[in-house]
Amino acid sequence: MIKSARLPALLAAATGVLAVVWWVLDRPLGVDSGVYRAGALALLRGQSLYAPLTAIPDWSPALPFTYPPIAAVVFLPLAVLPVQLAWGVLAAGTVLALRTSVRLVGGAWWVLPLLLFLEPVWRTIGLGQVNALLMALVLVDVLALRGSRFAGVLVGVAAAVKLTPLVFVAHLFLTGRPRDAVRALAVFAGLGVTGFVLLPADAVRYWTSTMLGANKAGGNAWWGNQSVSGLVHRLGGSTAVLVLLVLVCLGVAAWLVRDLHQSGDPVGSVLVTAFAGVLVSPISWTHHWVWVAPLCAVLLARRHFAFAGALVVLSTGWVFALVPRGEGEERLWTPLESLAGNAYVLIGLAALLLLGVRRARTRWTVRWRSSPRSAPWSRGSWAARTRSWP
Repeated sequence: MIKSARLPALLAAATGVLAVVWWVLDRPLGVDSGVYRAGALALLRGQSLYAPLTAIPDWSPALPFTYPPIAAVVFLPLAVLPVQLAWGVLAAGTVLALRTSVRLVGGAWWVLPLLLFLEPVWRTIGLGQVNALLMALVLVDVLALRGSRFAGVLVGVAAAVKLTPLVFVAHLFLTGRPRDAVRALAVFAGLGVTGFVLLPADAVRYWTSTMLGANKAGGNAWWGNQSVSGLVHRLGGSTAVLVLLVLVCLGVAAWLVRDLHQSGDPVGSVLVTAFAGVLVSPISWTHHWVWVAPLCAVLLARRHFAFAGALVVLSTGWVFALVPRGEGEERLWTPLESLAGNAYVLIGLAALLLLGVRRARTRWTVRWRSSPRSAPWSRGSWAARTRSWP
C-alpha cells in the first residue's frame, strides 16, 4: 500500500518523467509555462515583457505576458530549462501544492488522485499554470501563519505575482487581522516598487496599459470566462446588472466570511473569500476555479458525500463539451446551453446565496430562541403555564 507521504511525491515524479519524455521526443507541452519562460528570457535579453515574446515555441499560440514585471523575476529559474522541463517543474509543484492545500483544510491524503480529475486542476497542470501554487501560499498564510510575525507576507507575494490574490487582503481585514492585512499590502507594494526599479519602462507600461487589457486574448463573453462578468456578457446584460450582481456577491460574501470566522470555521471562511473573488473578477478562466480542489476535500472530510459527489461530477469539464464554443457562439446559446456553458458561475452564485440564506436563518433562529421574548413560547415555559391552569 502506498503511504500518504509517498503518494504526492510519486505523482510529482510522474509529471517529471512525462516532461523528460516529451522533451526527448520534442513534443509540445505547457502553453502557459512557455509564456512564463518566454517572459523570463525576455527579461534576460533586455526585451520588453509586453511586446510580442520572441521565445514562445513555434507550436504555441502567441500569447502575451500579462503578469506584473516582478513575476518575470520570479520565473527566472524557468529560463535555463527547455520548455517541456519548465512545464514539469510547475506540474510537479502543482501536485505538491495540492497536497499542502488539502492538508491545511483538513482533507484526507487519499483524495489527491481524485482531485486530478477536476477540470480546473487538470487544466492547471496541462497548461503549466501557477494557480495551485498561489492557492497554497494563501492557505499557508491564512490558516497556518495566523499569529505569526510573518502572517500576511505570503498573501502579499501571491498578489505581487498575480493580482487576484489581493482579495485575501480584504479577508484578513474582515477576520480581524488588520496588521496581517497591512503587512500583505506592504509586501505587495514593496515587490511592485522593486519591479519599477528593475524594469521601469515595463512597470509603467504594465500599470498604465497592460493591466487594463490583460485578458483581451479571449474576451469577456468567451465560454472559458466563468465569472459574473462572463455570464452577463454572454447573456447580453447591461453594466447595471453586472454591477448589481457583483455588489450582491461581495455583500453576501463579506457577511459569510465574518460569520463563519466567528463561528470557528476559518476554512469555510477562506473558501468563501476565494470563490467570491473568482466570481467578481472581470476574467476568471476555468482553471482559476482550482479552489474546487480544497472544497471537495473539505466536503469529504465533513462527510457531505452527496455534495462532494455532485461537485466532482460537475467539475470534470464534461458540461462544457455539450455547448458550441468560440467565434461568438456563446451569445447564441439556448437556455439549456446557457445552463451548461455557465455551469461554474451559476453553481458558485447559487452556493453563495444558499449558504448565506442558511447561515442567516440559523443565526436568526438562535437569537430568537435566546431572546426573552421567545421564552413564554418555549416548550418548557408552555408546559409550566399549562400545569398552573385550573
